[in-house]
Amino acid sequence: METVNLKSGEFLVKDVDANSIFIPEEFNEEQRMIAQTCRDFLEAEVYPNLEKTEKGDRELMKSILKKAGELGMLGVAVPEEYNGFGQDFVTQMLVAETTGAGYSFSVAYMCHCGIGTMPIMYYGNEEQRQKYVSRLATGDLIGAYCLTEPGAGSDANSGKTQAKLSDDGKHYILNGQKMWITNGGFCDTQVVFAKIDNDRILSAFIVESNWPGVIIGPDEHKMGIKGSSTTQIYYNDVKVPIENMIGARGEGFRIALSILHMGRMKLGANVIGAAKQTITDAVKYANERKQFNLQIATFGAIKHKLAQTAIKTFAHESAIYRVSKDVDILMAQYKAEGCDQGRAAIDAISHYAVEDAILKVWGSEMLDYVVDECVQVHGGMGYSAEMNIDKGYRDSRINRIFEGTNEINRLLVVESATKRAMKGEYDLNGPAEELLKNIDSITDGAIAGESYYAEKLRYMKNFKKAVMLAINVTTKALGKKFMSEQEVVNNLSNMIMELYIAESLALRVQKLEGLKGANVIYKDILDVFAYDAASIIRKNAKDAIYSSIEGEEAEKFVKAIKILTRVAGVNVKDARRRIADKLIENNEYKF
Repeated sequence: METVNLKSGEFLVKDVDANSIFIPEEFNEEQRMIAQTCRDFLEAEVYPNLEKTEKGDRELMKSILKKAGELGMLGVAVPEEYNGFGQDFVTQMLVAETTGAGYSFSVAYMCHCGIGTMPIMYYGNEEQRQKYVSRLATGDLIGAYCLTEPGAGSDANSGKTQAKLSDDGKHYILNGQKMWITNGGFCDTQVVFAKIDNDRILSAFIVESNWPGVIIGPDEHKMGIKGSSTTQIYYNDVKVPIENMIGARGEGFRIALSILHMGRMKLGANVIGAAKQTITDAVKYANERKQFNLQIATFGAIKHKLAQTAIKTFAHESAIYRVSKDVDILMAQYKAEGCDQGRAAIDAISHYAVEDAILKVWGSEMLDYVVDECVQVHGGMGYSAEMNIDKGYRDSRINRIFEGTNEINRLLVVESATKRAMKGEYDLNGPAEELLKNIDSITDGAIAGESYYAEKLRYMKNFKKAVMLAINVTTKALGKKFMSEQEVVNNLSNMIMELYIAESLALRVQKLEGLKGANVIYKDILDVFAYDAASIIRKNAKDAIYSSIEGEEAEKFVKAIKILTRVAGVNVKDARRRIADKLIENNEYKF
């Protein structure tokens, strides 16, 4: 059996061989066919109905979801015994990516397939899976997830929705209010979180929308994802059969957190599809639009924008599929150890909490960058509601709030990584202390005549040293108040994220050359990204150190950081132009 390359967060202290990671260029024929089925579905059912769904046609969106169910698209992650296709996690992520190009449909789809179905699949008992999951997988039922309340957003466990056992002991009587419920207007089933009696911790229940006392409010008017039904739902003395509790009493908060890990990672894949579609729309427009008797695609300023959007998208994609394969391997290990398949799946996903948070934050901010720059490529037309870029721009903004805000997730990156180190899962402190002992003699380790990949992987090792050093000195300086100094934690989180994406990209490009031969474009992407990443890591390290330490000591640490983030100069203008020219030649994102 394969073993995972690294445990969650272990990339901070260990290196991996490029040949041991999974890259998108290794998708097999079946995976490519599944992705093509999803693309064909968007072309046939989603894009022709965009105008109608954007006006909030609930029944139309529900009918499109049901058609997706008929094709098997709703059951990709569901085992065959519950009417699904039981595809591995890499394939699930590829489907999430592909459907990400579907604007509001992708939100309704991902909600149903993920948070609307998987809590029952992962934590439900056999009877619940047979009764609900088998029908959710086919589209016979459409699901929703009800966690957020008016007074409980990021602090989900502070929710006030109550469940009390009935006098006859056969039902829980549910009372409360939920808000921001995706698919709320047309869902058949709801995974609802509530506290039983005076419990401090949430429990989870399956509620059917047609039960007496379930009142669904009108659709919210939103900035974007207008075709996605988002409602408030009220529960007035709703009788929930006791057999509809998911998992054990008080397990709801754990279920909610675990499902959020899954949602974050799949959102990280979802934004790739949206980014690729947006870039394709922009390059097509740039190839058609003329100013000063020239296509605007020939202008350097436009080439810069097109290239940078492609660089960020390609880099993020590298990280997504790197960790997805490790999830699959860990899932198989848990099953081999006798773990129930549902728990094996969610425990494997939840294990990668550091990477989940990274990919959610970096991916959502990547897409925001992409849509913003692509609006600019469109010029005045980018501000017109006639163009799809208008929808893409407005839809993108929710991703920084969905599945836990980026502010919460930035804190989680650092908190999860340092906690795992403190538990002994890997040694973060030892290597940092070694660096401190020799801080006056730190070098960048450059060797005359080193190969291209030796140089790039040396950068990654040095970035890791910079991260370890920054974490060590700031945690020592700030002591118990470290996690409350959120600006410093954010600096460290930015460093960790940039490191993970950069290393994933370097490993992908190296492996890709081994598989298909050298390609200057991919090296250009890596050159520009690594060059930029060094600056980002250096700036955030300096900010964290100067915000925690003063005087000569701070200068000593900053000097070391500058050495560890030293990289060779890159002609970024020419590199970006070559990347943009390839985009322009293909007239679509095709990396």
